[in-house]
Amino acid sequence: MKSCDDKCIRIALCQIRCSLGNKKENIAKMKSILEEYSADLYVFPEMFLTGYMIRDEVFTLSESIRDNSFQAVSDLSKQYGVDIVFGAAVNDDIPGIIRNSAVAIHSDGLLEKYDKIHLANFGSFDECLYFTPGENLKIIDVQGFKIGLIICYDIFFPELIKSYALAGVDGVICISASPVTSMTAFETVMPARAVENAIYMVYVNQAGPQLNQVFFGGSGAVDPSGMQMVKNVYFNSDVTVVSLSKLHLARAKKLRPTIRDSLAFKRNIDVLGQE
Repeated sequence: MKSCDDKCIRIALCQIRCSLGNKKENIAKMKSILEEYSADLYVFPEMFLTGYMIRDEVFTLSESIRDNSFQAVSDLSKQYGVDIVFGAAVNDDIPGIIRNSAVAIHSDGLLEKYDKIHLANFGSFDECLYFTPGENLKIIDVQGFKIGLIICYDIFFPELIKSYALAGVDGVICISASPVTSMTAFETVMPARAVENAIYMVYVNQAGPQLNQVFFGGSGAVDPSGMQMVKNVYFNSDVTVVSLSKLHLARAKKLRPTIRDSLAFKRNIDVLGQE
């Protein structure tokens, strides 16, 4: 693994085929990855806890963040002294309200979550039948790195990532359950989001078949200049580890000051709106 002299964090892109509907087995898979790979933050795909294609079972398999599955992952986080981000169906203790969430569990016991804002409701996707959309951004702190969280279809809304960038994040993590039909689209927008915001973009996708869907895998990380840093295999389980550097990020922001100029543009628009 490449070391660096400046402030860095190592992120494990855990593109692991999950067991549909089997939360205990999927948590066991998490543990095996924590034992095998060294990183500061481990990222698993959208809906990893249960698998994506659980459909109506979401109403019985979803849990509150205070329930057993999340406590089990929290115990792993504390045991190994690492942070973990993974996808899950989370109920908010309100009847009928279930979120498609990116759950962040920290080694100190802190638990945070981002609820998917843009639900996929087209083609073979009908998330609006099962989930309530989120409303708020979520920035987590991992050893001094500020990281924004998004889920799958969210990545196609540039204003969402721009909002994170304007809030000063160092990178954005997108967990996903993207089928092979979306592969070209995701691989096109990932470097674009990195370049236009001068941030790191990390993408962790489901892989392989689940019922009538085939997820393409192909997880990866892109640096602030749009260069591919790591790339996971297609269609199967794979884990890669990438190092994010504060020094490299600062250089990229200086070379292409899109956020500085976005703030200047926003101030000009605000002035025009007051005239």
